[in-house]
Amino acid sequence: MNIYFFKLASFLYLFGTLAYLAYIIFLKEVLSKIAATIVTVGFASHTLAILTRYVEAGHTPVTDLYESLSFFAWMIIGILLIVNLKYKVKVLGAFLTPIALILVLFAFALPKGIFPLAPALKSFWHPLHVIFAFLGNALFTLTFCCGVMYLIQEHQLKSKRLGAIAKRLPPLNLLDDLGYQSLKFGFPLLTLGIITGAVWAEYAWGSYWNWDPKETWSLITWLLYAALLHQRLTVGWRGRKAAIMAIVGFLAALFTFLGVNLLLPGLHTYANWR
Repeated sequence: MNIYFFKLASFLYLFGTLAYLAYIIFLKEVLSKIAATIVTVGFASHTLAILTRYVEAGHTPVTDLYESLSFFAWMIIGILLIVNLKYKVKVLGAFLTPIALILVLFAFALPKGIFPLAPALKSFWHPLHVIFAFLGNALFTLTFCCGVMYLIQEHQLKSKRLGAIAKRLPPLNLLDDLGYQSLKFGFPLLTLGIITGAVWAEYAWGSYWNWDPKETWSLITWLLYAALLHQRLTVGWRGRKAAIMAIVGFLAALFTFLGVNLLLPGLHTYANWR
């Protein structure tokens, strides 16, 4: 049953992405409302997919690549819906939804069977670790999108040849503030993800830290975001520098999530392909 809900969510995210892109092109309010409605229904279906898989599997359904991609995409859409309640940045869906769509399409092509839980995953710390880590990464996805939009909008303004895209993106100060807010909440969650992961590692492998590739790249990502947050709080980094650093940090987070599992063998390869 969980697969049917997931497939429905995938199709709805596809149509929602197309509707958001149509909104950017035509700037019709009705397209924005249609896109938001489709994505919201898709999120509800995706939630049912995760809940039914949890019931069918008997454990937190974030144990392999398919489940991880699905869970990450679900978190990203959830962040989009929450942020839109407060900030009403309609164009944000045109940046976040395609990322979630790419993740679910990737997951769509993977085996979706439910397998017995690996011994290392049978821990109280597993669900805590994945929730903190994925929620932090979902917020960093928002930080990344704000950084990309900031650079595009700044380029348009500096060129003094305002194109159609300038009318579609929010003001620079709003993008900078939204990027900072997502960073401010995402960094503690990433920190908690690393801490709970270390405690879990001690439980599973007898050591808090093994310099496994996943652990090493998690630390690199943490240091990048720590530097960005420090510079924003102490030096007053804003605008272009913060946007570029947010993009670099997200690329590191993405490599930690996908690249390490697929390219670098280590203790975390149990979450790899089935």
